[in-house]
Amino acid sequence: MTKTFKIKDLGDLRYFLGFDVARSKKWIMMNQRKYALELLTYTCLLAYKPAVTPMDNLVKFSSTRSVSFTDVHAYRRLIGRLMYLTNARSDITFFVNQLSQFLDKPTIAHYNAAIRILKYIKGVLNLGLFFFSNSFVHLKTFCDSDWSTCSDSRQSMTDFSVYLGNSLYTGNQRSKKQYQRVPVKLNTG
Repeated sequence: MTKTFKIKDLGDLRYFLGFDVARSKKWIMMNQRKYALELLTYTCLLAYKPAVTPMDNLVKFSSTRSVSFTDVHAYRRLIGRLMYLTNARSDITFFVNQLSQFLDKPTIAHYNAAIRILKYIKGVLNLGLFFFSNSFVHLKTFCDSDWSTCSDSRQSMTDFSVYLGNSLYTGNQRSKKQYQRVPVKLNTG
């Protein structure tokens, strides 16, 4: 490649596309601490008290139960930035996916839930992906689903996590609603 392209060795990878990378002989860790701090600064939440959990587990979201949020574009930008943060933060992926279902008509409750996720991020900035170099290379997959989570469509949600050895490889990245197929009767008369 050096014959075709001009290449410069910059040493070990430390920061790339919003990811901080640290490594030793026993492990590699990737997190998005700097990106999360920039997001907290952008939303003016650095001075706020951190939340213990990303979301209240008793909250059921709906597009009709709360007052509409007036700045739809700001909500979309915030959810988009949170989605990028889920690349190394599988602990918030499910909640961000839930909030992303309301991009067309967000309410104040949805916006407040997104702010709570940011407050949670503030308390756990250093979490990320951790890979052991001496773990066995085998895949473990866990799956979970619930019944009628979405209060608007009454559809279930399915979720899964994949571990490579002892390290979480991907989690909740494919959370999606389960759609029931309904037979359609065609009128051929």
